[in-house]
Amino acid sequence: MATPSVLFLTLVQLTMVADEGRALVRDGQSTGMQMKVGNWKQADKWIEGTGSDNDLMAGFTLGKGDFHVEGRLRILNQRKSAASFFLGNNHFGFEGAKETLFLSGPIFNGVKLLGPAKEVVPRGEWIAFETSRKKDLIRFYINKKEIASVKHAGAFRQIGFRPWRSTMQVEHFVAKGNLVKIKPSMPRGYTIPTLDLSRQKDRQVIVDRKSGQYLGHPTTVLLEDGKTMLIVYPKGHGKGGIVYKRSTDGGKSWSGRLPTPKSWATSKEVPTIHRVVDAKGKKRLIMWSGLYPARLALSENDGISWSELKKIGDWGGIVVMGCLEKLKTGKGHYMAMFHDDGRFFTAKPLQKKPVVFDLFKTFSKDGGLTWTQPESILARSDVHLCEPGIIRSPDGKQLCVLLRENSRRRNSHVIFSFDEGNTWTKPRELPASLTGDRHTGKYTADGRLFISFRDTTHQSPTKGDWVAWVGTYQDIVTGKEGQYRVRLMDNTKGGDCAYPPVEILPDDTIVTTTYGHWTKGEAPYIVSVRLKVSELDGMAKKLRR
Repeated sequence: MATPSVLFLTLVQLTMVADEGRALVRDGQSTGMQMKVGNWKQADKWIEGTGSDNDLMAGFTLGKGDFHVEGRLRILNQRKSAASFFLGNNHFGFEGAKETLFLSGPIFNGVKLLGPAKEVVPRGEWIAFETSRKKDLIRFYINKKEIASVKHAGAFRQIGFRPWRSTMQVEHFVAKGNLVKIKPSMPRGYTIPTLDLSRQKDRQVIVDRKSGQYLGHPTTVLLEDGKTMLIVYPKGHGKGGIVYKRSTDGGKSWSGRLPTPKSWATSKEVPTIHRVVDAKGKKRLIMWSGLYPARLALSENDGISWSELKKIGDWGGIVVMGCLEKLKTGKGHYMAMFHDDGRFFTAKPLQKKPVVFDLFKTFSKDGGLTWTQPESILARSDVHLCEPGIIRSPDGKQLCVLLRENSRRRNSHVIFSFDEGNTWTKPRELPASLTGDRHTGKYTADGRLFISFRDTTHQSPTKGDWVAWVGTYQDIVTGKEGQYRVRLMDNTKGGDCAYPPVEILPDDTIVTTTYGHWTKGEAPYIVSVRLKVSELDGMAKKLRR
């Protein structure tokens, strides 16, 4: 899917502003702020934004007490758009799916329809929008006519406009009240160089491709011989029957699609595959299939044969066991992590409003056969932290987890554990150079990290592509940008690519594999890219000359 984004309008004012109006947009020009990120653009007489989750958001919170917000705007392609003004996670919608004005969010107790939109918001015409609060009563106006009201005394973390499937043009946007400046986040762009391998076809190996068949979201595992590599992926976007293949030459060539147990055709989500070893040294492969209920398949002969998928507990989740780490607490001990947004953890969906993303951990003490009831280690609605990727520190004392930020309001985040996953630090934002989805990292022979992911950086020439980051573990700890980034392949359709496993062969060759729309107009397919960091170093050196 295309990557959503946010335009932050950061006020260049004191931290607290009371009873003074602040012009965010005046006569079509930004005033007293900086345009930070996003797909909004400056036109001659207005600021214009298009798409979903592409918010025009003020750089302050709106505190308790009276306030007044007004704007002059026009909405193009308004019909069934869900374009709105928002106060936190609450929306005054200019037109929804039923072609009515609407309210949505916790202060309105859900969704309320307000009548035909075109009678109040003439399509394609400029309107005056106002909202104000006096003595806890919030009123909403269009062209001086009161449309709705609600009682609420609390503060709002965010305010702004959302085009959502429309094009919104904002000429005027002024706020007055208890305005508290939002602390600046990490930069939305990066300064390290980007190396481009996308046109180097000799590095690319097609793992699987079939005309008209969507193939996506692979996971690989490299066996101890350093040559045998196994891969699983679904026939579809995050769902569909599981395809299984084998390579015996380190990913240079692949078998045809191998037979799989009958239940593998019933997979509901992204499959993930891992090597585990129990306390007696028994090696096995485990493969997970998520949503509810999470199911597990086993192989104890290096993938020659597999069990059926079986329910492992009364729980589920999204990209179940996307990462797994061997622990030092005992032989056969492992921790795995995944996330859920309330839809799949239990048999009955329990999604909250606003949506809360939970990050879960679960443990095994018997080499992956059984797993503990998952425990939430963080739950947030302001940022949507998900799809964890574990990296252990070079000295083995820390666990580092890189996290996708799915609300697209911030960069990716990171958390650390110093006690084998028992407790965790508070999440903090990563540099833009590491912002992306589904981070998978491995150490090369010289101790550097190669981390592969989908690029969702707010300001990046490779946004939506399959990329990698090269740097050190200490770069992550200290919040540095790293050494350089790499465009592995150029994705031709939005951001629909890159759930990217990484394997490193005995000769330090990196084999990283993923799906994407590599050929314009065709269904996505699975490709590996082969490289060494020494080759990247040579390219980087030439860039510096």
